[in-house]
Amino acid sequence: MADDDDDPRQSLLEDKSCPLPNFNERRRFLRCRSALVSENLCPKQNDIQSLKQVFLFLVAYLGVGTLCFFLTRNQIKGVKTNGILDAIYFCVVTMTTVGYGDLVPHTTLAKVLACIYVFTGMALGGHILGKAADYLVDKQQILMVKAMHLHEKVNPAEILKEVETNKVKYKFLMATVILLMLMIAGTVFLSNVENQKFIDAFYCVCSTVTTLGYGDKSFSTTAGRVFAVFWILSSTICLAQFFLYLTELYTEKRQRSLIKWVLARQLTFSDLEAADLDHDKAVSAAEFIIYKLKEMGKISKEDISPLMERFQKLDADHSGALTAADIMLSQAS
Repeated sequence: MADDDDDPRQSLLEDKSCPLPNFNERRRFLRCRSALVSENLCPKQNDIQSLKQVFLFLVAYLGVGTLCFFLTRNQIKGVKTNGILDAIYFCVVTMTTVGYGDLVPHTTLAKVLACIYVFTGMALGGHILGKAADYLVDKQQILMVKAMHLHEKVNPAEILKEVETNKVKYKFLMATVILLMLMIAGTVFLSNVENQKFIDAFYCVCSTVTTLGYGDKSFSTTAGRVFAVFWILSSTICLAQFFLYLTELYTEKRQRSLIKWVLARQLTFSDLEAADLDHDKAVSAAEFIIYKLKEMGKISKEDISPLMERFQKLDADHSGALTAADIMLSQAS
């Protein structure tokens, strides 16, 4: 039997040639890890820049729409308050597809503009707001985990690990909390400012966040429409994110169940035959890992084939393992 060190199928997860770091190297490693954790717990500069770009694009988009509908304000009929405010409000209820019907276009030009704006709003506005909402939920979920462990001694590394492990769950919880807060705020505002009964206010909130928009209840005062511009954008997108995370949570739960089943089930002779990629009647650690990843749905045959082809090209001496000589030959050719 060949020595284990010469076996090309030796586990890829083990590297005996790598010595343990000395005390100074370990201390340097811990400092680097601490810095990395701190960086992950704080908003990255690229993320902040991206959010700024999203915000500027949204402002530009709403600005163009507001200008168009302000210039055609006489071609829009309904309950009006202030020319510019009504134009912004009309933009928001159009791009979010709420469409109360309290303001409606009644000329050909206004109708064409509304048609263009609703399609661009669904395609661009939803994407822009979705990215912004996703960014905010990503950042707030860390604060949620910190709050949940407020009375415990938990270091930043453990918090980060918990967030990464249960990322979808915390995103869903955060979206749920934000959505409930927005619905409560909307109900209270409609009750106190728009003077609606509590049940009517709640009914208006529900028909708005779901973009049902019957139109029998809406924002009709100046203060109400100022509030609506921000609240409608936030609440409708938050509900969309809520259902997105709910779907992801369900999918992740099913995936974890599949992984548990794959790891627990007994291997058969047919499994060994299927896992033997190089047909040498033995399954290496790498082949076993690849086979199990395929079973879990993490990778597919289409993912593996080009990698195997690349490996065979690099393996110049056809030994079944890559060596320094193989790399030198591949660089020379």
